[in-house]
Amino acid sequence: MPNMSPKKNEMPSQAPEIRRNNYEEVALGYTEEIAVAEAERCLNCKNALCVTGCPVGIRIPHFIAKIANRDFEGAYRILSESTSLPAVCGRVCPQESQCESKCVRGLKGEPVGIGRLERFAADYHNKNTTELPGKPQSNGHRAAVIGSGPSGLTCAGELAKKGYDVTVFEALHTPGGVLVYGIPEFRLPKAIVQKEIDTLRALGVKIETNMVIGRVLSIDELLDDGFEAVFIGTGAGLPRFMGIPGENLCGVYSANEFLTRINLMKAYKDDSATPIRHAKNVAVVGGGNVAMDAARCAKRLGAENVYIVYRRGEEELPARAEEIEHAKEEGILFRLLTNPTEILGDENSAVTGLRCIQMGLGEPDESGRRRPVEIEGSEFTIDADCVIMSIGTSPNPLIKSTTEGLECTKWGGIVTDENGLTTRTAVYAGGDAVTGAATVILAMGAGKAAARAMDEYIRNK
Repeated sequence: MPNMSPKKNEMPSQAPEIRRNNYEEVALGYTEEIAVAEAERCLNCKNALCVTGCPVGIRIPHFIAKIANRDFEGAYRILSESTSLPAVCGRVCPQESQCESKCVRGLKGEPVGIGRLERFAADYHNKNTTELPGKPQSNGHRAAVIGSGPSGLTCAGELAKKGYDVTVFEALHTPGGVLVYGIPEFRLPKAIVQKEIDTLRALGVKIETNMVIGRVLSIDELLDDGFEAVFIGTGAGLPRFMGIPGENLCGVYSANEFLTRINLMKAYKDDSATPIRHAKNVAVVGGGNVAMDAARCAKRLGAENVYIVYRRGEEELPARAEEIEHAKEEGILFRLLTNPTEILGDENSAVTGLRCIQMGLGEPDESGRRRPVEIEGSEFTIDADCVIMSIGTSPNPLIKSTTEGLECTKWGGIVTDENGLTTRTAVYAGGDAVTGAATVILAMGAGKAAARAMDEYIRNK
């Protein structure tokens, strides 16, 4: 009999007053008993709508049934058929708007905790198994992947399983892309990412770091060097700014720079060689997951007051509900319906405040959200000695500028067909480099689709 409890089993986590002073993972994960109880809430529907909400097509009822029967390793094997990064997906994917949004249990209660169960199965495997997969038999073909973020790693893994000799070229000194430079340790421990990368290396994937394609090598040179197809998964790491006065003052960061210094360079450690501002009052402009990450990191650096400054209301916040809840629990202050107009500074060009104007909500815009409009005469100033801009990113133009015949949109995204093929023969792309900043799981889905198309192209060439 299924467990008909209308509520998910709670996720054990660190208490807010403890976790805001450390970088250890906030969510502690299900125990075996909790995982089995949650898995028993699944109705094992014949027409599994949850699968239609998964960009990589995981056989969700099947892996959950294995957990319910305490075959935890069997659950991991089913996950591994569809995803190269199960421990990552279980932590950072927005299941509430994807697979869990389709769960029929959500009609009269809360959906099954699919993401929490995925994390449990992956963590169980990583904790209890040291054996890595064997390298598949070579098919004699070579493929190159540019970028080692979620789309690139997924594409590389899918091709390696088919016997391809795959080389990943990563611009930074550490592989992982946004998984290591963008997402904080307390949300995604870097040891988890490293474990997934070790698994790919066991499949035969080679990773070359400090390789800026477009500077060290071009895509044309990769093709001339014997790679039969190339996948571009370079993400969207170029930060955007508002263009307001004061953005060049000392103490103004893009969220990308701020998080990279903390996550990749470990600037929060006393012995770190990477400087970062330990501010008293921090204003983070934006309302997405990246803004929540930056705000929570600033609090852990010792800031007394950290503000989320967002021009719309709480219902329009694009961040995951879980991340908003965690931020509030940790003491992050929300200044909603507020739009910055100027960053103030002193004679030493140091930030002293953020001048803002109050907003109201007007008619819906093209996205369906109500458009924010300024309220005349409502200007005020937030005390701040650090401002972090988290209003979005766009793809770096380097690949476009060094690759002839590669068509891009006006905002910099690479143009592809539904299978990831660009306007260049044998060159594919996916993830944020195509769509702009999106989710990890959507990038993985794009990498998986491109790998299928690359395999078909090479075999039929």
